[in-house]
Amino acid sequence: MPRGMGRGPGWGPRNYYGPNIGFLIDIVFLLVILYLLLKLFLVAAPYVIALVVVYIIWRLVRGPYRRPFWGGPWF
Repeated sequence: MPRGMGRGPGWGPRNYYGPNIGFLIDIVFLLVILYLLLKLFLVAAPYVIALVVVYIIWRLVRGPYRRPFWGGPWF
């Protein structure tokens, strides 16, 4: 058995998911991850909106009947 596994959750005086210091560290770690994901979303959202607006304007300028740029001569 690898080091650090111990004898499982059934051994010892504490509950496995009880309010001990490891449980608090896990909660703080999860909150930090959620905070970073929220900040990443808030930073990236304006760029995504701007790209969508530029794409819509580009499609309006090009016209609806031109072939797409990813198409070859067979389109």
